[in-house]
Amino acid sequence: MRVYVPLTLPALSEAHGAGELGPAPVEAYAVTPGLRAWWGSEDEEELEYAALRQAAGASLRLLGDQFEAARRRVVVVAEAADATVEVAEEGAGAEDDEGAVGRVRLTAEVPLTKAAAVHLDAEDAVDAVTAAVGALPAALSGDEKAQQAVERADDHELLWFATQEIPALIG
Repeated sequence: MRVYVPLTLPALSEAHGAGELGPAPVEAYAVTPGLRAWWGSEDEEELEYAALRQAAGASLRLLGDQFEAARRRVVVVAEAADATVEVAEEGAGAEDDEGAVGRVRLTAEVPLTKAAAVHLDAEDAVDAVTAAVGALPAALSGDEKAQQAVERADDHELLWFATQEIPALIG
């Protein structure tokens, strides 16, 4: 199954050094039945884009906990064995938590050789991402102005990089 793993640049560096995304369990996003219903489309490309956006939002939340990390969202796209992917969105209140839509849990590490691509914010997104990280607590509490700051980060599309470019991205 194709999964979208939210990371930060330091976490990408650790994964590169270890040669895997882990240790398990690993939070990721995928095209799940809940994501299909939430997005309202059956177009696979649109659904994969929705899963990528969900993972980008999770990367933003990770940045809130990592003060030393560069303010750039990171998502690694990888293929995980179906048997290692547990849908985590099924549960009480999941439909009320937009960040839970499409969330899966990987029960085993994913070798970096199974990664298909890395998505990363461009340098010109750093200011918007920095503002979004600062506004995130208030945005999660419903503050409209803070939510707008988070949405401005979402206006920046993540760039696509081949996995061979990871050393340059973390260097």
